[in-house]
Amino acid sequence: MAEIMITVDGVPVPCPSTYTFGLQDISAADSGRTDDTVMHKNRVGQKRTLSLQWNGKTWAETAQILQAFNPEYISVRYPDMLSGQYETRTFYVGDRTAPVKWWYVGKQMVESISFNVIER
Repeated sequence: MAEIMITVDGVPVPCPSTYTFGLQDISAADSGRTDDTVMHKNRVGQKRTLSLQWNGKTWAETAQILQAFNPEYISVRYPDMLSGQYETRTFYVGDRTAPVKWWYVGKQMVESISFNVIER
């Protein structure tokens, strides 16, 4: 049996076609370059961003994925590339897109579903 890649609020979601791990530094408000051109980053934290995409899903599968990621905040278990382990963190979801592909072999399909989840 294949390992489940991602769960949302404890429920497995279909394995994405594309998964991109991102790590964003959060800098203090007084960060920036001084007149001598030296950068003072003043990192106060780091947050994860996961870019997810599913290709060629039916309308029902698309609805299942979009509904799983629809709450304002979600608990996501995912493979974290910084720690090298599965982690569970709280995320919110960015804008979602799902371009519709007309009926294909008798099925209503979407070309892809894509969005980012950003650590809270």
